[in-house]
Amino acid sequence: MPLEGSQLGWRYADGPWLFNDFSIALNPGEVVGLVGPSGSGKTSLGRLLSGYMKPITGKVILSGDELHKGSCHPVQMIFQHPERAVNPRWRLSKTVTEGWSPDEALLEALGIQKHWLQRYPNELSGGELQRCCIARALGPETKFLIADEMTTMLDAITQAQIWHTMLDIVHTRQIGLLVISHDHALVNKICGRTVNFA
Repeated sequence: MPLEGSQLGWRYADGPWLFNDFSIALNPGEVVGLVGPSGSGKTSLGRLLSGYMKPITGKVILSGDELHKGSCHPVQMIFQHPERAVNPRWRLSKTVTEGWSPDEALLEALGIQKHWLQRYPNELSGGELQRCCIARALGPETKFLIADEMTTMLDAITQAQIWHTMLDIVHTRQIGLLVISHDHALVNKICGRTVNFA
């Protein structure tokens, strides 16, 4: 069953609508690109689809039911800035195992070295920390991933490594992946179809 956003609308307080009456569907195992300019509301849409926020209008549906946020949630979001997505007072061992315990094969596939897990977020590079955030998102209950500018802040080599691993995992596990980006070249390379968001 797909993850569906039906006639979604969102705005801040009494400001203008960032988007309204917007619908999108993501199927299991599908890699879809969402492309739009900065400030168009792409991140807000990702938060709605992953249950971090509730839409003002419309609804998010998963497997035929309206989405509700839970601890082991089937829709996970990976944010552009990993340092904002973790508790700075937690060692990475606690962050990565929040809600579940990843196996060594996944950690190895993501290039996570064991000694990183004994460190705090400020002791890792952006690429190292993002790999840990990806591992946290890939729990056994994960059916869909929202990747919001996931590798924008990383160097080209690290970007390529992370996307290669991510695509291998989502294809193997048939996880639906929504790639939020303003990078048309990246989206055209890795996504089966593209949705323009303006």
